[in-house]
Amino acid sequence: RSGKLTPTQVAKNIIAMLEDCDKSTPPLRAIVQWDQEQIMMMAEASTARYRNKCTLSYLDGIPVCLKEEFKVVPYHQRVGTVYLGTEPETEDATVAKKLREAGAIIIGVSNMHELGTGTTGCNPNRYHKIPRNPYKPNHFTGGSSSGSAAAVAAGLCPVAIGTDGGGSVRIPASFCGVVGLKGTFGRISCHGSLPLSYSTVSVGPICTSVADAAIVYSILAEPDPLYPYGLKQPKATLSGMCAPDLKDLKLGVDWTFFKACDAEVLSICEKAVEYLQSLGASVVEVFLPEMEEVRVAHAICILGEMRDFLQPDFNKHFQEMNLDTRANLALASQFTALDYITANRQRTRSMRFLQEIFTSVNCILTPGVACTAPRIFESDLLSGSSDLSFTVRSMRFMQLGNFTGIPGLVVPIGYSTAGLPISFQVMAKWWDEAVLLRIGLKLEQFRCQTKKPSIYYDVLA
Repeated sequence: RSGKLTPTQVAKNIIAMLEDCDKSTPPLRAIVQWDQEQIMMMAEASTARYRNKCTLSYLDGIPVCLKEEFKVVPYHQRVGTVYLGTEPETEDATVAKKLREAGAIIIGVSNMHELGTGTTGCNPNRYHKIPRNPYKPNHFTGGSSSGSAAAVAAGLCPVAIGTDGGGSVRIPASFCGVVGLKGTFGRISCHGSLPLSYSTVSVGPICTSVADAAIVYSILAEPDPLYPYGLKQPKATLSGMCAPDLKDLKLGVDWTFFKACDAEVLSICEKAVEYLQSLGASVVEVFLPEMEEVRVAHAICILGEMRDFLQPDFNKHFQEMNLDTRANLALASQFTALDYITANRQRTRSMRFLQEIFTSVNCILTPGVACTAPRIFESDLLSGSSDLSFTVRSMRFMQLGNFTGIPGLVVPIGYSTAGLPISFQVMAKWWDEAVLLRIGLKLEQFRCQTKKPSIYYDVLA
């Protein structure tokens, strides 16, 4: 607004950086498709709006990227594969359209785990390669919204949009030390993203800060006539977000569940709970029942739905898929109709349990991810990575939100001794994202330092 900097200057910086980060060793591989002309066109239009004092929203002129799972004109919707998206898109997904209408500058589409089938972000195929964690380039970013988190952590853009069916926004945000919000199921339109799993996936922003996540959320969260699941939602608000303390809040913790993580993660997450208490919140012990059943039932739902949707691809493009994608889809083909029905009965039970728990607490607290980002091995670069025990651990605190549709927010709160980010998660009842953002703002104050990643671009320089 002061005119010291224009969106055009920022866009030129970003273009130079996008060229640079793919030539670096190893390449960052956060943004996998971008177009100089497109970026400059949006930036110049925004610069003119600032000059004429007629900006469209808080996001006017702000660089953003979207996961390759979304349709974004004129890019290819490859969804992390080599065989999808053979033609450039001619129509935007709802979120891409909303971002354009808000004046944001779409700098490209970001890398992702092939078809969203994993939590490492490891995607060795020719179009994608493996995105690097800006904190430690020899570690994974997490997945499946891998490039989105890497782009934000590396400073290429303060906002990226991902999808989250089993932690796919929150896991990479946690591993890359940035903020990730999974909205309530149906809160932000999924129209124009590939419907891989229709009952578990929510859309959400990955951002540099909680305030940024709140701004993006307030612009994207509303009913979309093209997306039936979110039509009956209550109006999104940010009410009480900036309250000075947390005096009226009850925060639920199931300590047995909470402690199922690495010692380093646990120690800092316990301190974060104490910090929230010091701001006046009361911490209430709760019991989250049947979490093992939730884990299995969520896996059956998400993999069963993906296998159903990808049936033609599995038959026709099996040889072109990464090995871990083939393994996951082959595993899913063993599920029966009975398994799927039983899993959905479990969902009804779990939602009832949560309804009850949320009568006595406002939120449920857990660590973000039970461990820090795993190392990348030489073999991963060639043949990919498949480690089911890691997948299970990385999703431990994530699945409840996807399975029952409640919203979740992860906020970075510190680092391991190896210098890798550690994050904290807050979940709330359906449609109550405002309370997550309120607690998130306080968690940012708990974090006494923010270390600069080893790969970092200053787009304002």
